[in-house]
Amino acid sequence: SLRGSWRLRSGNGSVSLRAEGPGCVHTALLRRGLIQDPYYRFNDVMYRWISLDNWTYSRTFKTPFDVRKWQKVNLVFEGVDTVAQILLNNVTLGRTDNMFNRYSFDITSVIQEVNFVEVRFSSAISYAAEQSRCHKAHSIPPACPPPVQKGECHVNFIRKEQCSFSWDWGPSFPTQGIWKDVRIEAYNLYHLIYFSSTPYFEKSAQQWYLEVESTFDVVSSKPVAGLVTVNIPKLQTQQTFIVKLQPGEGSIVLLVNINKSSAVEAWWPNGHGKQTGYNMTTTFIMEAGYQIERFSKVYFRTVELVQEPIPGSPGLSFYFRINGRPIFIKGSNWIPADSFQDRVTYDTLRLLLKSAADANMNALRVWGGGVYEQDEFYDICDEIGIMVWQDFMFACALYPTDQNYLESVRAEVSHQVRRLKSHPSIILWSGNNENEAAIASNWFSIPYADIGVYIQDYVTLYVKNIREIVLSEDKSRPFVASSPTNGLESVKEGWLSQDPYDTHYGDTHFYDYSNDCWNWTMYPKTRFASEYGFQSWPSFSTIEKVSSPEDWSYTSNFSLHRQHHDGGNIQMLQEIGRHFKLPQSPDGVKQFKDMIYLTQVMQAQCIKTETEFYRFSQSEIIKGEGHTMGALYWQLNDIWQAPSWASLEYGGKWKLLHYFAQNFFAPLLPVAYEDKGMLHIYGVSDLHVDHKLTLRVVVHAWSSLEPVCTLAKEGVTVKAQSAVPIHEESISDLLGRCRNCTRKSCVLTFCLLGEDGLRSPTNYYFLSSLKDAVGLEKTQLTASVSQQDDIYIFVLQTTAIAPFVSLDVGSIKGRFSDNGFLMTEKKKIVVFYPWEPTSVEELESSLILTSLLDVV
Repeated sequence: SLRGSWRLRSGNGSVSLRAEGPGCVHTALLRRGLIQDPYYRFNDVMYRWISLDNWTYSRTFKTPFDVRKWQKVNLVFEGVDTVAQILLNNVTLGRTDNMFNRYSFDITSVIQEVNFVEVRFSSAISYAAEQSRCHKAHSIPPACPPPVQKGECHVNFIRKEQCSFSWDWGPSFPTQGIWKDVRIEAYNLYHLIYFSSTPYFEKSAQQWYLEVESTFDVVSSKPVAGLVTVNIPKLQTQQTFIVKLQPGEGSIVLLVNINKSSAVEAWWPNGHGKQTGYNMTTTFIMEAGYQIERFSKVYFRTVELVQEPIPGSPGLSFYFRINGRPIFIKGSNWIPADSFQDRVTYDTLRLLLKSAADANMNALRVWGGGVYEQDEFYDICDEIGIMVWQDFMFACALYPTDQNYLESVRAEVSHQVRRLKSHPSIILWSGNNENEAAIASNWFSIPYADIGVYIQDYVTLYVKNIREIVLSEDKSRPFVASSPTNGLESVKEGWLSQDPYDTHYGDTHFYDYSNDCWNWTMYPKTRFASEYGFQSWPSFSTIEKVSSPEDWSYTSNFSLHRQHHDGGNIQMLQEIGRHFKLPQSPDGVKQFKDMIYLTQVMQAQCIKTETEFYRFSQSEIIKGEGHTMGALYWQLNDIWQAPSWASLEYGGKWKLLHYFAQNFFAPLLPVAYEDKGMLHIYGVSDLHVDHKLTLRVVVHAWSSLEPVCTLAKEGVTVKAQSAVPIHEESISDLLGRCRNCTRKSCVLTFCLLGEDGLRSPTNYYFLSSLKDAVGLEKTQLTASVSQQDDIYIFVLQTTAIAPFVSLDVGSIKGRFSDNGFLMTEKKKIVVFYPWEPTSVEELESSLILTSLLDVV
C-alpha cells in the first residue's frame, strides 16, 4: 500500500508540505495550519486559489519484493480526483480524467529497488473550461451555475463530483487529490480484479442460486486451468468447478445451486424482517499450486420494479416488490457527507445511516450529483436494511457525447457496477438526476429546431452506453434512464417523455414554495414521490462553529452568503408567516435563534403534511391518481453548515424534521386530513398482518391540559401494508359534540391502540393556523435530568399546552427519543441517547427548552 505520507507542492513550488494519501489538497493545508477551516464564514470564496492552482503529490518508496520474481507489477489507484499525469521514476505511465474510475498502470519494466512516484494534478476548473472551449460541435448547457451559488463553470465537462463546483445547498470546493486507496500489486500467472455474487430465485423450481463472477488478469502466455470451490457452510452448500482462464483480462461466471434442504433466510428491508447474510468462501486453486481465497458475505433477495396497468386508472403502477412483497418505500435522498471525501469516515457514515434507520426509513436515493459512495456505505446499508436507489453521477445538466468522453463513462459505469452489484441494498440503477425533465421542460431554452441533437445525445449517453453496460453486467435489478421519469411510458416515447412529471407513471420530483404547505391538495397524487422538500436553518450550535457574532442575524451578509438557493431565506419567512407570528425580539441574537427554531418547525410540519398525504394515498385511486408507493424527501444530510433541505445537520445532529420523520414514517400511523368540512382519518400500516385496533381521538382546548372530550372507536380494522379510512365526521359536528370548541380554540390528537402494547405515535391535527389560536398561553417548561446506565432521562413538566416543544443540548452529540412534539399532558418523559460520553451536569447546563410561545 502507498497509503500514508506524501509530499505535496503547489504549481510554482512556493508551497510545499507533508500530506496524507488518501486525501486532498484542502485537508492537507488545513492539517498543517496553512489555512483555516474552509467552512468558516466566507472561506469557500477566499480559498478559490487552491482549486485554481495545479498541485503535485509525490513520494519515494522501496520495493518490498524482488521485482524479477514477478511476471507483472501494477500501480493501482482506486480513485484519483481528477485530472492528473502519473509518473514513476520520471516515466509517464498515463493520465487520469475521471474521479469515478479505477486506474491500473503496468509498471513491470519501470519499477526499481527505490522508486519516485508523482501525481501531477491540473486544476479541475481550468480543465473543465478548456474541455468546453474545445467542444466545437454544439454548446452543452448549462455553462455556469446561478450567481447565488458562487460556483464554477462547465462542471458537465469533467467526470468529477458534480456538486463540487457548487450546488443550491453546497459550496464550491473543486478538490484535487488521491481520494481512494493506492497500491502496488505484483503477481504471476493470474490475478483476481473483481469478485461478485448475485442471487437469483428460480420460481418454477423454487430454488435459489448464486451467480458468482470473477474477473481476472491472466499474465501467463497460455490458458491457466484449475478448480474453484464455493462453500457456504450455513446453507450446506459446496460446489467445485473446473475452469480454464484465457490469457488477458476476462471473466468467469459460476452458477451455484443452493442446497434445497437448507432454509434460506432472505434479506429484508428495515421494518420488514431480518437482514440475514451468509459467509461464503471461494477458493481458486490453479495449476502451479497458486491459490487465492476470497471471503465474502452473500445475501438472498429478489427485486422487481412493477409497472402494470391499474384498474380504474390510466397509466401504470410504479412500485418495488422485494422477495415478492410490495414494499412502500420510506426515506430520503443522500448527498455527499462532506466537500472533502477523506473526512467521511466509517463513523460518519454509520451515524448518518443509523439515524435514517432510527427514523423508520427503509430507503435512500444516492443522488446523481455526488459520488458513488464508498464500500462501507453499502456495507452498512446491507447490514441495517436500507434499500438504495443508485443514480449514476449525472445531474441537472446536458453532457457531451464525444468518443473520449463516452469511453471514460463506459469504464466508469462498468467499474462501479462490478464493484457494487453484490450489495442487496441496491434495488435500482438510475441513469441520471432530472436530465429527462431538463430536456422535456426545456430548462436551458434550446431553440426548438436544435432540440433533436440534444435528444440524440441523451439517448446515446444513457441508453446506448450506460444502460447497455448495466444490462450486460447486472441482470439482477431494474434500470431506469432518469429520475423523474415515466418509466415504461418514457421508453415508449423514445426515452424522453413529453411530461416526465405525469402522475400516472413513474416517479415525480415536486417543489412549491409559493403555496400553503399545510394544504394537502397542492401535492401531486403521484405513483412515487422520489424528491420533495422545504428548507430550514441548522441549529445555532451548528452555525456558531463557522460564524462570528456579527453574523448572527437572519439578514447578515453571512446568512445571505450561506443561502445558495435563490430567494430561499425569504421563501422560508413567507411559509412561516402563513401560520406563525414572525419573531420581533429587540435582542438581535434572540431573534436569530427564534427564526432558526421557526424554520425547523415549519420545515418539519410541511414535510409531515406532504409525506402523510403520500402514505394515505397508497391504497386508493381518486380521479385516476393514487397508488403512491414511495416517499423519499429531499434531503437526508448536509455537506456543510448552511440553510438547506436536510433533516440531519452537518455533523449528524437531528433537526426537528428528522424527529417528525420518526413518527410520519412509523410502521403504524393514523393520519387526518380535511376535505370540504369533513375530517377523514386513515389507518396507515406497513405491518404484515391485519390488526383490530382502537382509534382514540382526544380534543383539547388550547387553554387547558384537561381534554374537552374523547372518542374511543373500537374494533377498527387496519389492513396489512395499506392505508384505509377508519373515521369520517364533519368538523362542525365534532366541535358541537365537544362543548364550546371552535376551530381556533381547540386541537385534535389521536392514536391507534391494540393488543400486546401495540400502539401508534400520537398524531395531531390543527383546525386553524397557530397564529390565530385562541387560549394558548405561555407555559413554564421545566426538565429534570437523570442517568440510567448509558442513557439519560429527561422528565419534562408543563403548566399549559405547549406546541412544538424542542429540547436542544447544543453541541453535545446524541439524539432524543422524541422532539418538537405537542405537549398536552403535565408530564412527559424523553430519553437522550448520547453518541459520546457526557454527564447529567453537562446536559443540564446545555439544555435549552423552547416551545412556540417562547418566540416573541
